Amino acid sequence: MTDRPKLRIAVLSFAHTHALAYCRLLAARDDVELIVTDPDGAGAPDAAPRGAELAAILGVRYVATYDDALAWGPDAVVVTAENARHRELVEQAAAAGAHILCEKPLATTVEDATAMVAAAERAGVTLMTAYPVRFASSFGDALERVRTGQLGTVIGVKGTNNGKLPIGDRSWFTDPALSGGGALVDHVVHCADLLDELFAGALPTSVRAVTNRMLHPGSGIGVETGGLVTAIYPGGVVATIDCSWSVPDSAATWGGLTLQVTGTRGTVTIAPFAQHVRGHDADGEVWAGVGDDLDAAMLDEFLAAVREGRRATPGGDVGVRTLRVVEAAQRSAVTGQPVLL
Repeated sequence: MTDRPKLRIAVLSFAHTHALAYCRLLAARDDVELIVTDPDGAGAPDAAPRGAELAAILGVRYVATYDDALAWGPDAVVVTAENARHRELVEQAAAAGAHILCEKPLATTVEDATAMVAAAERAGVTLMTAYPVRFASSFGDALERVRTGQLGTVIGVKGTNNGKLPIGDRSWFTDPALSGGGALVDHVVHCADLLDELFAGALPTSVRAVTNRMLHPGSGIGVETGGLVTAIYPGGVVATIDCSWSVPDSAATWGGLTLQVTGTRGTVTIAPFAQHVRGHDADGEVWAGVGDDLDAAMLDEFLAAVREGRRATPGGDVGVRTLRVVEAAQRSAVTGQPVLL
């Protein structure tokens, strides 16, 4: 057991499915006191449990409202609400003096994301964007190979982030008013974060994107289900991101992310979610990941930053830059033309 005082952490909303993993990890730590709230859960059209019912399943303490959670005086909060609700909750948490880990994308507009960063800076609290994939050991290895010149000059990057159509358990993902968009919004940001780190925060000079709704034609949803983004980074590096909900519902897992970096002297490919044990039991196919626990590594960084009084990485500034890439891709998909940044 640790002799350090426990950090008081509040998880705000069960809207995002990642909230469940965060709660399990935080509840298992002996240096954290955890509460959760999900006041919007009762009105959500989700098939899976939310609110107090889900808190009871997870075995975590529940309070009724966001105000109750902030009145508890948390040292930090984890914002896992619908994308459109991030700004309000981040600004409230910052005003209460709580450090913040906010689920991706940081907001649904660059304007909102910029305001969130400003609110955190005024309050003197850290704002971290939830990008767990950058904590993968394979990405760290690839980054080291690029920075030490083992791959020569980088000339191209190919990213993929595919998954299942997120309806049923969390229907808001396909509601543009709450999510800000479909597969493009949901999936581009993770690859954009890795590119942001790879290119030391440089934005692409231009972004072009195409999207469609060819996948899941009978679902009745009004957002894109597939897309391809091409971004040109300084020096002429061409990066592509396949961002689709193309994994069938019958698949054993939700999907996965890959990144291939090609240089003049070699190529390296990472697939952080590829390590797994696969088989069958009485209920059907079994797929269990056995690689890095990226959520745990991200939470370690956040909690360490809170205790040490330093900026957590990746910060809100990364969230703003990656959202700028997404917004440019959305505009390009509408106009059919590249968007300059």
